[in-house]
Amino acid sequence: MSAPVATSPGAPWLGITMGDPCGIGPEIVAQAIADGRAGRCVVIGDVAVMRRALRQLGRELPVAQLHELVDAAQCPPACLPVWVPPGLPEGLVALPMGQVNDAAGAAAACCIEAGARAAMAGRIGALVTAPVHKEALAAAGVPYPGHTEMLQALAAAPGGALPPVRMMLANDELRTVLVTIHLSLRKAIDQVTFDAVLQSLRIAHAAAARWGQPQPRIAVAGLNPHAGEGGLFGDEELRIIGPAVQAARAEGIDASGPYAPDTVFMRARHAPPAHPGEFDIVVAMTHDHGLIPVKYLGVEQGVNVTLGLPFVRTSPDHGTAFDIAGKGVADAASLVAAVHMARRLSRG
Repeated sequence: MSAPVATSPGAPWLGITMGDPCGIGPEIVAQAIADGRAGRCVVIGDVAVMRRALRQLGRELPVAQLHELVDAAQCPPACLPVWVPPGLPEGLVALPMGQVNDAAGAAAACCIEAGARAAMAGRIGALVTAPVHKEALAAAGVPYPGHTEMLQALAAAPGGALPPVRMMLANDELRTVLVTIHLSLRKAIDQVTFDAVLQSLRIAHAAAARWGQPQPRIAVAGLNPHAGEGGLFGDEELRIIGPAVQAARAEGIDASGPYAPDTVFMRARHAPPAHPGEFDIVVAMTHDHGLIPVKYLGVEQGVNVTLGLPFVRTSPDHGTAFDIAGKGVADAASLVAAVHMARRLSRG
């Protein structure tokens, strides 16, 4: 267990969405706050659900219902502050644990939207999102397959274009930015374009300044086995990826590649003193290419960061874990890591 977080009185309050109320989200949020590992955080969710989560953990902690986010400053230190967003469905605590439910999906989406709008208005310093279930979102009629796409739409100006965003999964040893995310592999390959790769490099380069790397070393993974072997196994590296890397370098971005995707992550892994990484970030073309290496190193420390939003958003590197939901055994380590990273990034 990581040590309790000591945050200064002037530190910004972070917002944490409860996630799917039928999953482990509420209990890992409750655990992190009850243990003092989250610092100054407000839960965006349902009061009864959060009280149940504390009972599932066997913890006794007062739950303070906030009428407005600013009321968090008036809460005593040893309590769990909960802001109930407008429009949150009622009766969530009666839903069966560990099952897909449309009301749970609607509740999760409501909390995400409220949190994003609060972050964009400056009412919270950053947004940390607990896990949601994609089937529950779909059952609720939410037209987005996950957090990233929903937050991107919420960040767009009315009638304006969607802001370019990218998903980054990070832990202490590896940081991976994805060109494509929640698409079938057949569709994802079609989305690997010169513009998409170059834009990914620009977003990764700009975002790195937030964690103190104004000139990050960015490795670009190929799409095909052995990065195409000069066109023998596919020519996307020659036609698309390589030219995008050269264009990024012409803009002053320290990008290199494309490298064979089955070895570049080993080269980038930063595990000093025995293995200092050659690169600070790896840009991968598809979801599984980029996420499997990071998750293999330890889901409990992985953090999902959405790059390109007008506010800081992080999330734990795991799902709703319906199989253990409500049993009080879920590990909050990844959520705590997400909170710590959100706090670092929100301070610039």
